[in-house]
Amino acid sequence: MNIGVISTRLAGTDGVSLESAKIVAIAEQFGHEVFYCAGELDLELKNRGLEDGRLHFENEVAKELHDRAFVEKETAVTLLPDIEKRAAVLIPPLRQFLTENQIEYVIIQNTFAIPMQLPLAQALAELMAELNLPGLAHNHDFYWERPRFLHSQIEPFLDQFFPPDLPGLRHATINSLAQTALRQRRGLDSLIIPNVFDFHTPPPGIDAFNTDFRQAIGLKPDDWLILQPTRVIPRKGIELSIELLHQLNDPRAKLVITHKAGDEGPEYLHELQALAKAKNVALIYAGDAVDDQRRMDGRQKIYSLWDAYPHADLVTYPSFIEGFGNALIETVYFKLPAMVNRYPVYAADIGPLGFQFAEIDGEITPATVEIVRGWLEMPETAVPITTHNYALGQQYFSYQTLAQLLALLFR
Repeated sequence: MNIGVISTRLAGTDGVSLESAKIVAIAEQFGHEVFYCAGELDLELKNRGLEDGRLHFENEVAKELHDRAFVEKETAVTLLPDIEKRAAVLIPPLRQFLTENQIEYVIIQNTFAIPMQLPLAQALAELMAELNLPGLAHNHDFYWERPRFLHSQIEPFLDQFFPPDLPGLRHATINSLAQTALRQRRGLDSLIIPNVFDFHTPPPGIDAFNTDFRQAIGLKPDDWLILQPTRVIPRKGIELSIELLHQLNDPRAKLVITHKAGDEGPEYLHELQALAKAKNVALIYAGDAVDDQRRMDGRQKIYSLWDAYPHADLVTYPSFIEGFGNALIETVYFKLPAMVNRYPVYAADIGPLGFQFAEIDGEITPATVEIVRGWLEMPETAVPITTHNYALGQQYFSYQTLAQLLALLFR
């Protein structure tokens, strides 16, 4: 059948775009044809559907309506008519996408979960109801999980469309906590679709392009590359990674941040740099050398995140809050040891499966430091652990796991 994937953005390496691509890979394995509709599409997707900037969460009108709802906290009486008016503008291009590509089933990626594009959710819900179109709402971040959306004067609207209750629409959440909350708040059942990796394909290693990655970011041959493969925002808890290196107190230990800072402003990066300096920790910000894909920028190499993993000795994942933990499963895939903070979803859905990490509960303990030191000084001692974790990844977070879930839906 013809499947339409609809979102505000299907581009880059954000979690929604990455997990959407994995679902598409499985759908195509089943023989379905997939088309795309979003405010922004990756280059290779542009000729397979509709790219319309009006659907993007950064669209000027969408941002204005968002700010009126959640910053100015405007009343529903004056705000909802304008959202409805804008939704009416978005319905025709959505209808055209569905009609021209003869879409029989839709996968709505997060548009019914996070209220960044208020009129798009209303437009989609009304159009699906009108056409009696079946589909799956893949919900990554619900509005009640983000403090900035909790206080507004349009809560009935949010409860109507984020997500909507439609006859042919099934819901998926990415963890059991969200699944429970959706049932309690809205009375909607959902299946859990965890983040997955192609565990049956070995991870890439060191090759001709990335062989000089360590040297390029200023490491010496005997340095320990301790990888922080996350965005630079406060909920990632990167100060705990700095504290780990402070307590390791070994000049070989270098903390490498791979993602660009700025999603929520540069202040947090500046705080981390000041903290690292105060604690005599070598912090390397490699965001300018690492991007979505490897390439040459003039004479300078730009590496991908997957160029960094094969060079890492340890991964730090000290997040306080995560929807699931894509980078943690990525760490398992690359067979690396890791220090992990027991954030709620990890404690509920990942840790109980038997994964073996150096776990912390919001603070670095001497026991954690000694576990990590042992892995760094004698890497062979981590091999049984990373091999064990990889086997669990194959069992619980593989493409085969995703295929079994989707087979039931598409049938």
